[in-house]
Order: sequence, then structure tokens, then C-alpha cells
Amino acid sequence: MTVFFILLYAVNINTMKLLTMIVMLGLSLFTASSVYDFKVNSLDGKLIDFTQYKGKTLLIVNTASECGYTPQYADLQKLHEEYGSKVVILGFPANNFGAQEPGTNKEIGEFCQKNYGVTFQMFEKVSVKGNDQHELYKFLKEKTGQEPTWNFCKYLVKPDESITFFPSKVKPMDKQILDAL
Repeated sequence: MTVFFILLYAVNINTMKLLTMIVMLGLSLFTASSVYDFKVNSLDGKLIDFTQYKGKTLLIVNTASECGYTPQYADLQKLHEEYGSKVVILGFPANNFGAQEPGTNKEIGEFCQKNYGVTFQMFEKVSVKGNDQHELYKFLKEKTGQEPTWNFCKYLVKPDESITFFPSKVKPMDKQILDAL
């Protein structure tokens, strides 16, 4: 009788492992096929469905409040105001580089509003590289072969879903970006 219970226990353990593997495989197989498949929380916790951006050019930027590139917020806002009919700016605060975005989502929002008058869409703080990389940034890396190397890297996503990567040193109002709009 003891052998029976040991066998039953072993079968149940193996069954659970198998089910766990199937679930994990299923989750890893479900990946976004389009940037418009994503849903991400804004700084104030509202779920933003990227289907609303379908057919629009997007500039996706990883941001930080305590970086030498932080003044690019001003250019991002200017781009939003002057070219908002051509491009949607999407800001993603990240603390991956030099711990230069230590604030909470609320603090980040207040900083952006107070110092740069930001009115473009800002999202909750995410990780843009490493083991905890956000799914959107995994997708962008997969499509371009490039991931952020520092704060204020940019991905320009065209309506045909072609994606161009721009490093931090390329400012939002740079000719390279304006010509690509």
C-alpha cells in the first residue's frame, strides 16, 4: 500500500511539473506581433491600450529625471506641441542607468509637469533592459536588434510598423528625427 501512495505522489508531482511547463511555454509563445498589441499603465495607473495609436507615428523614449539628457524633456514637449499631428510621444521612465530615475510614478509626473510642462503621454516606470525588461522593450529590441544603452534612447515607429532606433545623443528636434516623421 505504501508503494501505491509513493507512485501516486510521484505521478502527481510529475503531472504538476508537466502542467507548469505547458503553462509557461504557452505564456512564452504568446508574444506581441505588433507594437499596437500592448497595454501599459500610465503614470497615474490608467491602462493605455496601444490600439488607439494604430496608424500613427510613435516616438517611444526611455526617460530619467536625474540624467545629463533630462533637458531633452523640453525638446520632447516641443516636438509634441509642434508636430503632434505627425507623431505621438510616449515616455517611459526607467531606472536602469545610473539609478537616475529613483522617484515614484507620482514624483516623476510632478517633476515632468513642474520642470518641463510635459503634456505628452507618460507611462509608469519600467525596466528597459536586463532580466526584468518590460515586454514592450523586449519587442522593440527584437524588431530592431538594439536596446537602450542609456536614458533618452528613442524608437520611431512608423504606421507601417517599421522601427528606427536613435541613441540618446540624438535630440528629439534633431533633423534625423524630423526628416523621418
